[in-house]
Amino acid sequence: MSAAGWFIVLLALVGANLPFVNQRLFAAVPLKAAKKSAWIRIAELIVLYFVVGALGFLLEARAGNRFEQGWQFYAITFALFVVFAFPGFTFQYLVKRR
Repeated sequence: MSAAGWFIVLLALVGANLPFVNQRLFAAVPLKAAKKSAWIRIAELIVLYFVVGALGFLLEARAGNRFEQGWQFYAITFALFVVFAFPGFTFQYLVKRR
């Protein structure tokens, strides 16, 4: 696997956990509420999936061997993105804090 491939996997891992590790919108915009709702986190997760996918698409096109993908590819990569989000989800919702 090339360095660009590993970069996209690492970026996907970071991007999938980003909505769960902070209380800001896309880790930049402060919100009025003290805590983000689950719906905002899900929306962030979906947007970040498309951002990481676009970066992967650009890297693949730049390498010169862009392949056409069907709906199955996008379903599997989204499922993998959700699996990558598990550590952040666990930290946010399942770890007990005092």
